[in-house]
Amino acid sequence: MWGKRLGVELIVGEFALILLRGTGVLMNTIRRKLAENLKRLHDRIRGACERKGRRFEDVRLIAVTKMVEIDIIRTAIEMGLADLGENRVQELIKRASMVREHLARRRRMEGPGTPAEPQWHMIGHLQRNKVRALLPWTDCIHSLDSLRLAEEISAEAVKIGKVIPLLIEINVSGEKSKGGMAVGAVSHCVELLRALPGIRITGLMTMAPLVDDSEETRPHFARLRELLDDLRCERLVASDCRELSMGMSNDFEIAVEEGATMVRVGRVLFEGVTP
Repeated sequence: MWGKRLGVELIVGEFALILLRGTGVLMNTIRRKLAENLKRLHDRIRGACERKGRRFEDVRLIAVTKMVEIDIIRTAIEMGLADLGENRVQELIKRASMVREHLARRRRMEGPGTPAEPQWHMIGHLQRNKVRALLPWTDCIHSLDSLRLAEEISAEAVKIGKVIPLLIEINVSGEKSKGGMAVGAVSHCVELLRALPGIRITGLMTMAPLVDDSEETRPHFARLRELLDDLRCERLVASDCRELSMGMSNDFEIAVEEGATMVRVGRVLFEGVTP
């Protein structure tokens, strides 16, 4: 009896060891693929910067983690990705809390060598009834699309003693399927936003039309840059309001050439890494 039991335990132990080794091999493969993707992505951003005489350091990569498993997100953080973006409030809160708990546990065990917590960017549509839950977890909101939403964010931010960086989402293309303020309404809205506590307008965001030829997105990105320049010239925004969040996997190089300071990239970064 004891011999059979010992035999079963040995088999189970060997099987668990095989699983652990397999998991380790898989994660090493994922890490290599992610490193390759990140290098190619950085090279493409750097190339776009060089074509326009810009500095690579002036463009922040927002890694869009939608549909990405938490272990891969942790690996990305360990590789130095410091800005993560989510489209949905529930997913951002869940992932941010899991990452925070993981890094806190590592910090207790490993000390100061633990990676810093990433900055979490809310890049999708935000409903007013989700603001209270979101604010403790987000570091920047890219999708401010109305004065009523700004008022809600302001009220909740004041309650928790935070100042929330906000980017105003602009519907540059005029497509009915896209959110964001109309170009003509921005100046008036910005004047009203200046009086609200607990928020800080740091720039503008847009989504270009989805087209086969990424070159067709250029006028939309150029228009957003011109709009921010106009707001700054009219002194409707602070001098440090410089962020242009524009460009995704299909068109980020064009966006960088037109002045993007943030690009929101998921598919190109995590290609071959996620199912």
